[in-house]
Amino acid sequence: MPEHLFLARHGQTRWNLEHRLQGQLDSPLTEDGIRQAQSVAERVADRGITTVCFSPLGRARHTAAIIADRIGADLIEVPDLADLDHGEMAGLTWDEIDQRFPRAREDRAANRYGWAFPGGESYAQARGRARRALSSCGWASTGVPLLVSHEMLGRLLRAHLRGLDAHSALSLRHPQDVVFEIDRGTERML
Repeated sequence: MPEHLFLARHGQTRWNLEHRLQGQLDSPLTEDGIRQAQSVAERVADRGITTVCFSPLGRARHTAAIIADRIGADLIEVPDLADLDHGEMAGLTWDEIDQRFPRAREDRAANRYGWAFPGGESYAQARGRARRALSSCGWASTGVPLLVSHEMLGRLLRAHLRGLDAHSALSLRHPQDVVFEIDRGTERML
Protein backbone atom coordinates (compact mmCIF):
# COMPACT_ATOMS: atom_id res chain seq x y z
CA MET A 1 0.00 0.00 0.00
CA PRO A 2 1.44 3.40 -0.93
CA GLU A 3 2.24 5.71 1.97
CA HIS A 4 1.95 8.82 -0.19
CA LEU A 5 -0.86 9.23 -2.71
CA PHE A 6 -3.48 11.55 -4.11
CA LEU A 7 -7.19 10.83 -4.22
CA ALA A 8 -9.74 12.50 -6.51
CA ARG A 9 -13.40 11.95 -7.25
CA HIS A 10 -14.75 11.83 -10.79
CA GLY A 11 -16.18 15.05 -12.22
CA GLN A 12 -19.84 15.99 -12.03
CA THR A 13 -22.27 13.83 -14.02
CA ARG A 14 -25.78 14.28 -15.33
CA TRP A 15 -27.11 11.95 -12.63
CA ASN A 16 -25.33 13.98 -9.95
CA LEU A 17 -27.45 16.93 -11.09
CA GLU A 18 -30.59 14.78 -11.02
CA HIS A 19 -29.72 13.43 -7.52
CA ARG A 20 -29.77 9.83 -8.74
CA LEU A 21 -27.78 7.07 -7.08
CA GLN A 22 -25.23 5.98 -9.64
CA GLY A 23 -23.50 3.11 -7.94
CA GLN A 24 -22.10 0.83 -10.60
CA LEU A 25 -24.31 2.23 -13.35
CA ASP A 26 -22.99 5.18 -15.28
CA SER A 27 -23.83 8.67 -16.36
CA PRO A 28 -21.65 10.93 -18.54
CA LEU A 29 -19.65 13.88 -17.26
CA THR A 30 -21.27 17.27 -17.69
CA GLU A 31 -19.34 20.22 -19.11
CA ASP A 32 -18.71 21.27 -15.49
CA GLY A 33 -17.46 17.74 -14.78
CA ILE A 34 -14.94 18.02 -17.59
CA ARG A 35 -13.79 21.41 -16.27
CA GLN A 36 -13.45 19.88 -12.79
CA ALA A 37 -11.20 17.12 -14.16
CA GLN A 38 -9.09 19.74 -15.96
CA SER A 39 -8.83 21.75 -12.74
CA VAL A 40 -7.68 18.69 -10.79
CA ALA A 41 -5.08 18.00 -13.47
CA GLU A 42 -3.68 21.53 -13.14
CA ARG A 43 -3.46 21.24 -9.34
CA VAL A 44 -1.55 17.95 -9.43
CA ALA A 45 0.61 18.70 -12.49
CA ASP A 46 3.87 19.15 -10.58
CA ARG A 47 3.32 16.67 -7.74
CA GLY A 48 5.38 13.75 -9.06
CA ILE A 49 2.40 11.57 -9.97
CA THR A 50 3.47 8.78 -12.31
CA THR A 51 0.34 6.62 -12.32
CA VAL A 52 -3.39 7.34 -12.35
CA CYS A 53 -5.35 4.36 -11.01
CA PHE A 54 -9.03 4.60 -11.83
CA SER A 55 -12.38 2.93 -11.34
CA PRO A 56 -13.63 1.06 -14.42
CA LEU A 57 -16.82 3.16 -14.52
CA GLY A 58 -17.02 5.63 -17.41
CA ARG A 59 -17.23 8.77 -15.29
CA ALA A 60 -14.01 7.90 -13.43
CA ARG A 61 -12.29 6.63 -16.60
CA HIS A 62 -13.07 9.91 -18.41
CA THR A 63 -11.85 12.00 -15.45
CA ALA A 64 -8.67 9.93 -15.13
CA ALA A 65 -7.91 10.20 -18.86
CA ILE A 66 -8.15 14.00 -18.75
CA ILE A 67 -5.79 14.12 -15.76
CA ALA A 68 -3.29 11.56 -17.07
CA ASP A 69 -3.15 13.24 -20.47
CA ARG A 70 -2.29 16.59 -18.86
CA ILE A 71 0.36 15.27 -16.45
CA GLY A 72 1.84 12.53 -18.64
CA ALA A 73 1.03 9.67 -16.25
CA ASP A 74 0.26 6.03 -16.97
CA LEU A 75 -3.38 4.91 -16.69
CA ILE A 76 -4.23 1.72 -14.80
CA GLU A 77 -7.79 0.44 -14.35
CA VAL A 78 -8.43 -1.00 -10.89
CA PRO A 79 -11.80 -2.79 -10.67
CA ASP A 80 -11.90 -2.54 -6.87
CA LEU A 81 -12.11 1.28 -7.16
CA ALA A 82 -15.67 0.99 -8.56
CA ASP A 83 -18.40 2.80 -6.68
CA LEU A 84 -20.54 1.17 -4.01
CA ASP A 85 -22.96 -1.28 -5.61
CA HIS A 86 -26.43 0.24 -5.10
CA GLY A 87 -28.10 -2.87 -6.52
CA GLU A 88 -31.81 -2.38 -7.21
CA MET A 89 -31.62 1.26 -6.11
CA ALA A 90 -29.05 2.30 -8.71
CA GLY A 91 -30.41 4.95 -11.07
CA LEU A 92 -33.15 6.03 -8.65
CA THR A 93 -33.66 9.26 -6.72
CA TRP A 94 -34.41 9.03 -2.98
CA ASP A 95 -38.03 9.99 -3.71
CA GLU A 96 -38.29 7.01 -6.06
CA ILE A 97 -36.57 4.80 -3.49
CA ASP A 98 -39.07 5.91 -0.82
CA GLN A 99 -41.92 4.76 -3.11
CA ARG A 100 -40.39 1.42 -4.12
CA PHE A 101 -38.65 0.56 -0.82
CA PRO A 102 -40.73 2.28 1.90
CA ARG A 103 -38.67 0.91 4.84
CA ALA A 104 -35.24 1.47 3.29
CA ARG A 105 -34.38 4.75 4.99
CA GLU A 106 -35.43 3.42 8.39
CA ASP A 107 -33.53 0.15 7.96
CA ARG A 108 -30.48 1.99 6.67
CA ALA A 109 -30.52 4.46 9.56
CA ALA A 110 -30.49 1.59 12.07
CA ASN A 111 -27.15 0.27 10.74
CA ARG A 112 -25.83 2.53 8.00
CA TYR A 113 -22.39 0.86 7.81
CA GLY A 114 -23.63 -2.72 7.74
CA TRP A 115 -26.87 -2.22 5.78
CA ALA A 116 -26.61 -3.52 2.21
CA PHE A 117 -28.47 -1.98 -0.70
CA PRO A 118 -31.00 -4.58 -1.99
CA GLY A 119 -29.09 -6.66 -4.53
CA GLY A 120 -25.99 -4.58 -3.82
CA GLU A 121 -23.44 -4.17 -1.06
CA SER A 122 -22.87 -2.46 2.27
CA TYR A 123 -20.19 0.03 3.23
CA ALA A 124 -18.61 -2.74 5.33
CA GLN A 125 -18.32 -4.96 2.25
CA ALA A 126 -17.00 -2.12 0.11
CA ARG A 127 -14.28 -1.29 2.67
CA GLY A 128 -12.64 -4.61 1.82
CA ARG A 129 -12.55 -3.55 -1.84
CA ALA A 130 -11.02 -0.23 -0.81
CA ARG A 131 -8.17 -2.02 0.97
CA ARG A 132 -7.57 -4.26 -2.05
CA ALA A 133 -7.61 -1.22 -4.36
CA LEU A 134 -4.92 0.49 -2.30
CA SER A 135 -2.76 -2.61 -2.50
CA SER A 136 -3.31 -2.92 -6.26
CA CYS A 137 -2.41 0.73 -6.85
CA GLY A 138 0.69 0.37 -4.71
CA TRP A 139 1.91 -2.59 -6.74
CA ALA A 140 1.02 -1.01 -10.09
CA SER A 141 2.62 2.37 -9.51
CA THR A 142 6.33 3.06 -9.87
CA GLY A 143 5.98 6.32 -7.97
CA VAL A 144 3.29 8.46 -6.41
CA PRO A 145 -0.19 7.39 -7.58
CA LEU A 146 -3.39 9.35 -8.02
CA LEU A 147 -6.57 7.32 -7.46
CA VAL A 148 -9.73 8.45 -9.26
CA SER A 149 -12.80 6.94 -7.69
CA HIS A 150 -16.19 7.91 -6.24
CA GLU A 151 -17.55 9.68 -3.18
CA MET A 152 -18.65 6.57 -1.30
CA LEU A 153 -15.53 4.54 -2.01
CA GLY A 154 -13.39 7.63 -1.49
CA ARG A 155 -14.72 7.88 2.08
CA LEU A 156 -13.64 4.31 2.72
CA LEU A 157 -10.22 4.79 1.13
CA ARG A 158 -9.57 7.88 3.24
CA ALA A 159 -10.82 6.19 6.40
CA HIS A 160 -8.56 3.21 5.88
CA LEU A 161 -5.50 5.37 5.17
CA ARG A 162 -6.20 7.50 8.24
CA GLY A 163 -7.14 4.62 10.55
CA LEU A 164 -10.70 5.88 11.14
CA ASP A 165 -13.59 3.81 12.46
CA ALA A 166 -16.84 3.10 10.58
CA HIS A 167 -18.76 6.07 12.00
CA SER A 168 -15.94 8.47 11.13
CA ALA A 169 -15.66 6.99 7.63
CA LEU A 170 -19.29 7.75 6.87
CA SER A 171 -19.01 11.33 8.13
CA LEU A 172 -16.31 12.17 5.55
CA ARG A 173 -17.25 14.03 2.39
CA HIS A 174 -15.48 14.10 -0.95
CA PRO A 175 -16.92 16.73 -3.26
CA GLN A 176 -16.04 16.86 -6.91
CA ASP A 177 -13.17 19.16 -7.83
CA VAL A 178 -11.33 18.33 -4.59
CA VAL A 179 -8.04 16.44 -4.39
CA PHE A 180 -6.75 14.95 -1.17
CA GLU A 181 -3.05 14.37 -0.64
CA ILE A 182 -2.50 11.65 1.93
CA ASP A 183 0.97 11.04 3.32
CA ARG A 184 1.48 8.47 6.10
CA GLY A 185 -2.08 8.93 7.38
CA THR A 186 -2.02 12.74 7.30
CA GLU A 187 -4.45 14.32 4.88
CA ARG A 188 -4.58 17.71 3.25
CA MET A 189 -6.88 19.11 0.62
CA LEU A 190 -5.55 20.69 -2.57
